[in-house]
Amino acid sequence: MRLGGRLAAAIEVLEDIGRRHRPVADALKDWGLSHRFAGGGDRAAIGNIVYDALRHKRSAGWLLGEDTPRAIGFGALLLEWGQTAQSLNDALEGDKFAPPLLTAAELQAIAERRLADAPGAIRADIPDWCAPLFERAFGPTWVDEGAALATRPPLDLRVNTLQADRVKVLAELSGTGAKPAAIAPQGIRIPPIDGDGRHPNVQAEPAFQKGWFEVQDEGSQVVAALAGAEAGMQVLDFCAGAGGKTLALSASMGNTGQIFAHDAEKARLAPIFDRIRRSENRNIQIVTKPSELAPLGSHMDVVLVDAPCTGSGTWRRRPDAKWRLTQRQLDARKGEQSTILDAAKTYVKSGGLLVYITCSVFDEENGEQVAAFLDRNSGFVPVDHRALWDGRFPGHAAAARIGVEGDISLSPALSGTDGFYFCALRRSA
Repeated sequence: MRLGGRLAAAIEVLEDIGRRHRPVADALKDWGLSHRFAGGGDRAAIGNIVYDALRHKRSAGWLLGEDTPRAIGFGALLLEWGQTAQSLNDALEGDKFAPPLLTAAELQAIAERRLADAPGAIRADIPDWCAPLFERAFGPTWVDEGAALATRPPLDLRVNTLQADRVKVLAELSGTGAKPAAIAPQGIRIPPIDGDGRHPNVQAEPAFQKGWFEVQDEGSQVVAALAGAEAGMQVLDFCAGAGGKTLALSASMGNTGQIFAHDAEKARLAPIFDRIRRSENRNIQIVTKPSELAPLGSHMDVVLVDAPCTGSGTWRRRPDAKWRLTQRQLDARKGEQSTILDAAKTYVKSGGLLVYITCSVFDEENGEQVAAFLDRNSGFVPVDHRALWDGRFPGHAAAARIGVEGDISLSPALSGTDGFYFCALRRSA
């Protein structure tokens, strides 16, 4: 398929997403099943246009003067693919599968509008109602942080130190563009793709099948390392999900001590079993029943709460989520987080740590949530987060925001990672 056919297909997928209010992955999968003639390269390019259009939905639409699937599809190629209005019309000219060429009105809008003149929420590519939340979280840099969350993400890997080291894994992945991550000591980064490119299928690599590495954002690796799980400890991962942080904690403990992986929704834990077998983590116990949790009360050195949240820090990877998010959903997440924190605290032993993590950039889910917990629980105090950060990641003092009250935030523009929040609270002896 030529660019015109790929753009037309992307517009069709974007129309389906808007009409049926469905996740982008489902819409792309259905399009592929009904258009089996499209090769892997075509499907990857169509997916890139769709994801770029959703990441840049507001800025792309603003450039063309309307918020339609056609406008944001064309706008994505202008903003992310290095195209110009003229080069696009030239590429589409004579292609019977292409959408109609840019109209005179669209060409005029593109010629007259400069993105630098757009309102902040448009330059940040976020919904208007989220602008105050971003401004509160980031202050003067909120537009830059929003824009960074609209860029293409890298592919990050975590070396499983139980099986390999970073030098060994990098040698296995030579030719993929893999480099050592900037902050995480066991991290590897494959840079964001360009144009119609696609990331290598690292899960097909023999090194992955042998358990030498896991796919995990560098920010997730960083907050897992900050939790401070060490050899011989008793650790509870209270919202373990698919187990990414559980595996990281287990490796940092050197397969000693015990880590209990729990999630209130058992289905979320399903992937962890294969991951444990592949990576040979032997100190993990899966805990699903309340009766199995009860004996852990007041016995854990570290209780990690990777709380359910809006996922606003992951919008580079899930751009459709930011357009579906509502204030009502944010309020629901806040209620869940409060309930989970109050439940998780009972498992922390005297002198132990309660670690609160989200992949959100909203203070309502982060600092506000911790402050409310501390108001309810006088027996916990924040650790020195500046000392914690500098001790774990010396030489990277400027790569994180250290809160005045004690917490750590990561973000794409500042840290080069997904957005994450971390706070460690020590239970009074």
